[in-house]
Amino acid sequence: MRSRLTRRGLGWLVLVLVLGMNLMVGFRLYSKEATPPERESPYDTMALFTKVLEQVRENYVDAEKTDYKDLIYGALRGMLSSLDPHSQFMDPEVFKEMKDDTAGQFGGLGIVISLRDGVLTIVAPMEDTPGFRAGLMAGDKIIEIDGESTEGLSLHQAVKRLRGKPGTKVTIKILRPKTQEVRTVEIVRAEIKVPSVKDADILEDGIGYLRITQFNEPTARALQKAVDGLLEKGMRALIVDLRNNPGGLLSAAVDVSQKFLPRGSVIVSIKGRKARQQQTFRARGRRHYVDFPMAVLINGGSASASEIFSGAMQDHRRAIIIGEKSFGKGSVQSVLPEEDGSAIRLTTAYYYTPDHRLIQDKGIIPDIVVPMSAEDWRKVLIKRSRPKNAPPEEGEEDLEEVADVQLERAVDVLKGVIIFEKHAGSVKGTTFKSAAGG
Repeated sequence: MRSRLTRRGLGWLVLVLVLGMNLMVGFRLYSKEATPPERESPYDTMALFTKVLEQVRENYVDAEKTDYKDLIYGALRGMLSSLDPHSQFMDPEVFKEMKDDTAGQFGGLGIVISLRDGVLTIVAPMEDTPGFRAGLMAGDKIIEIDGESTEGLSLHQAVKRLRGKPGTKVTIKILRPKTQEVRTVEIVRAEIKVPSVKDADILEDGIGYLRITQFNEPTARALQKAVDGLLEKGMRALIVDLRNNPGGLLSAAVDVSQKFLPRGSVIVSIKGRKARQQQTFRARGRRHYVDFPMAVLINGGSASASEIFSGAMQDHRRAIIIGEKSFGKGSVQSVLPEEDGSAIRLTTAYYYTPDHRLIQDKGIIPDIVVPMSAEDWRKVLIKRSRPKNAPPEEGEEDLEEVADVQLERAVDVLKGVIIFEKHAGSVKGTTFKSAAGG
């Protein structure tokens, strides 16, 4: 038995050495293409890795945990997770689960999560989902899932624990940073179906309003239908509400953005280390709504595709951005499969606005900052969902005095723009000097 284990161990050691030699050869070839400022050699570090690997194998107290495959997979997980919260090594089982997730249906809470400073953080709860109804808010820190700490969990591991069959329950403990309140809530999972464009209406003085809750494949078509409907009702200006919109598909962000920009306008650029990772997306298509002033509402729950849209509108002076600084999620992850069935998810590029502003960790700064608490935003959404003038039912909050101060500011700003246009005699093609854009 000992002999068989030894042979197996030697086999793994030979594999490690072969991989190390391949890495060295690959490094030499790569270094000819892109030599860093300080040339690094993998020789010493690979020797150190092999030495530590053997020391662990020889001396760790629990021999069952020192299988070569487990140790090497663990090292790869640590390597990728040390880069950023979104890079990840996936063993064959995890990679298969990821592929199944993209193809199948699952139950969830209706929240988008990310890692902020190593802590599992809610980017935004989606309206009318179990997470929203449970009172979860953007910025909440998830510190426990079903009684187990989330410390050290990867994003994939956290998502796996939160998801499950519709109708099953999950208990989470959250910390609300602004108040230091700690809450434990039990939530029933459900299949998440949220319309991406909703609440299209004329508010007052010909000012239209619509909200985009996420960017997915049908969003551009739904938005065009909504805008056309508002124009038929006499719309003179438009407010696009992206608050608590966690993002979605890059293609959807481009399709929606190009509706409001002249053909050929840059929407977003992707930039990585290599030439093949550079790409610029421009406005195409036939329908372009450029004849009315716009405002865009954002907050700390606006991320990813929402930031691409609002950044493009701001840089082209097409819309006035109002609200609070967005989340700052602007990185591109590529999935690279390996021969043994595993894969790495690696951050390979960043998103940049048309004026070459980095979105990652920076976010979009509004032209007009209007603070509003996550609790007030939640109350506004609850108030909207109730029939007009309907009194609260027993046990429900009285939301009569709740005001959407960010929307009110957007309405006032667009009223001023309409008046200015009227007095200036300008009918179309109005652009705006933004505070961020100069």
